[in-house]
Amino acid sequence: MAKWTAFPHAGDYTLDAASLKKNWARLHQGDCEPLPKEAAVLQAWMLFHNGEFQKAAEAGLKAGGAGITIANKATSIYANYLETKEKVKLDLFMEVADRAEAQQASEPKNANAYYWQAYALGRYGQGISVAKALAQGLGSKVKNALEQAIKLSPKHADAHIALAAFHAEVIDKVGSLIGGMTYGAKKDLGLSLFKEALKLNPGSAIAMIEYANGMVMLEGDKKMKEATKLYEQAAASTPMDAMERLDVEMAKAELED
Repeated sequence: MAKWTAFPHAGDYTLDAASLKKNWARLHQGDCEPLPKEAAVLQAWMLFHNGEFQKAAEAGLKAGGAGITIANKATSIYANYLETKEKVKLDLFMEVADRAEAQQASEPKNANAYYWQAYALGRYGQGISVAKALAQGLGSKVKNALEQAIKLSPKHADAHIALAAFHAEVIDKVGSLIGGMTYGAKKDLGLSLFKEALKLNPGSAIAMIEYANGMVMLEGDKKMKEATKLYEQAAASTPMDAMERLDVEMAKAELED
């Protein structure tokens, strides 16, 4: 594995096993991942929350079982925020998608096996262009995996966000008529999924950011003021770990542009 770009705020987060267990419910409000029973998997999560993404992914793969989910999350978050080479980024997303699909076969009731497949394919699709991804049939794969994740874990806020973003992106790229007929994308459903995600995880900076983006895609510039307000809320929130810090920094950078 080539050396990954380091988390730019190394040392700012120093969760240990005890503080991670104590804050687990809050840190995993978005993905509803259960607290791991195995010490090795907990250790991998600790590395993730502290921003050691490559070490977390390697430790997760080594642990196997529940460790696969942490490997997939660490790889996806790293690829999305920190990897600068487009080809490497796309390869990492496809790695996650393949691993998550294999995980579904061995753990058909694991919501995050479906969620990380969908997340990785969705980001891959954005990388190659949404139109191209839809033409390759990735749209229905993403939608089906997210619907399955929500069915298995109804309070999975992140899956609600991703499914809402799917509806928004499809309608934005192909229009509501083709979007609805061909891909089952619906404006009202997208907006209600965003609202539901924020209800499930009210403090989530990424939920605010994605809702702001989706709102403008679905309702146009008239929603710019509301969207900006959501971005400001996201930028002002206090991150508890490395991933949340990346979301907050993204909101700040967007507001500066």
